[in-house]
Amino acid sequence: MRMKRRTALLIAGATGLLGVALGAFGAHVLTQLFKLNHTLSIWNTAVIYHLIHTPVLLWLAGRKRVMALPIILFASGTLIFSGSLYALALTNIRLLGAITPFGGLLLLAGWGWIAFFAYKAESPED
Repeated sequence: MRMKRRTALLIAGATGLLGVALGAFGAHVLTQLFKLNHTLSIWNTAVIYHLIHTPVLLWLAGRKRVMALPIILFASGTLIFSGSLYALALTNIRLLGAITPFGGLLLLAGWGWIAFFAYKAESPED
């Protein structure tokens, strides 16, 4: 399954922009305006995972053959993992924490796909 480079770069750019913006929101708005210091740890975990996977999306978008599957896995995994933690931090609805592992599984699948692809590749440029 392939994806246009423009689409892949758009996903990577939007993910990075959101990660930085949400990190700033947590650092400034949550702690100062809402006085939600107890949720900052949850929020920061979401931001860290969000931003760690953004360069991976960018790297995947820059490859000679842009393939959709790992981009979809990382983007949806980030959305579900970090998104559920963002929502948990804002609402304190503990049930949202039960959704988080599904995003983690998608992120793991993305990393597994990269390892599998590297194992199967005929050459470093493949």
